Amino acid sequence: MSALEVRARDRLRGLELEVDLRVEDRSCVAIVGPSGAGKSTVLRIIAGLRRPDPGLVAVGGRTWLDSDRGVDLPPEERACGFMFQEYALFPHLSVWRNVAFGISGRGAGRRARALRLLESFGVGGLAEASPGSISGGERQRVALARALARDPGVLLLDEPLSALDTPTRANAGRELVAALRDVGVPAIVVTHDFAEAALLADEICVMDRGQIVQRGTAAELSARPASAFVADFAGSVVLNGTARRQRQGLTEVELDGGGQVRSTDAVQGPVAVSVFPWEIGLEPAGAEPHGSALNRVAAEVVSVTEVGNRVRVGLAAPQPLVAEVTAQSTRSLGLGPGVRVTASWKATATRLVAR
Repeated sequence: MSALEVRARDRLRGLELEVDLRVEDRSCVAIVGPSGAGKSTVLRIIAGLRRPDPGLVAVGGRTWLDSDRGVDLPPEERACGFMFQEYALFPHLSVWRNVAFGISGRGAGRRARALRLLESFGVGGLAEASPGSISGGERQRVALARALARDPGVLLLDEPLSALDTPTRANAGRELVAALRDVGVPAIVVTHDFAEAALLADEICVMDRGQIVQRGTAAELSARPASAFVADFAGSVVLNGTARRQRQGLTEVELDGGGQVRSTDAVQGPVAVSVFPWEIGLEPAGAEPHGSALNRVAAEVVSVTEVGNRVRVGLAAPQPLVAEVTAQSTRSLGLGPGVRVTASWKATATRLVAR
């Protein structure tokens, strides 16, 4: 096992950072939060680019940083793959030389390993190209290959999709999911986008003002936010299931744990289902269906959280749900913990992403 452990306190521009985080072997954790929350600082501490006081960083039983014992390995001695936000490729080096930069040894062996990594990400044909001549999605794959070139014990990714345009981002996100699944080491992804975190990571840590205020799966955070800040930040409901195409242009998703939903997206196989809470309507359990919503899920209210002039309702179902309704609807339905309801939403509001 090569679990990552991080405990640190630091001060940055008036921000008091305090983090206590463990990431298990072969697991990916996302740190999400607004700009200035301290997300990227956590990555810099792990990589040895910033020293907290006090601080501890250990990977697989090997200590990289222990301020109490005077241990502080320099960045080059930490088996850490770091993918920077803008990818930070050297413009004067060819693609393969960028990847080979972090590989120990000399000559043909370094080039051969760099080429193998590039081939594994489908960009082997770009080996001699300059970084400035390739697309954003291609630069992302080259940067990921470079991060893996050192056989890292930990993989760190800082806003890995933010430098891409919208059309490229969706495809690059799916490729990154597959890459993270194959890496086999603890990974941390920093992002300000909750939906992106839900796609890439097994668990999500929500950070605000230097503190991790809640940790859980995307579904848990959406359905049971610990605060109004987490509820507002979580944004969309995320469910897991398996999709298969049907007639009339619809896709049916068999949800993990039971139940089905339908979408107009054309995807097959394991998927993440995304729907915004304000697209989900609530009605009393057993009421006659009305309207055009094809998706109907029986649920029980577990929490009611006011967020400004809205109310977010956490729901227990085969997978956790959250709906966003008005205060008037909350009162008219008598919503409170233990109340049985039916959650409904349209197929056109249901987004599918291959997992």
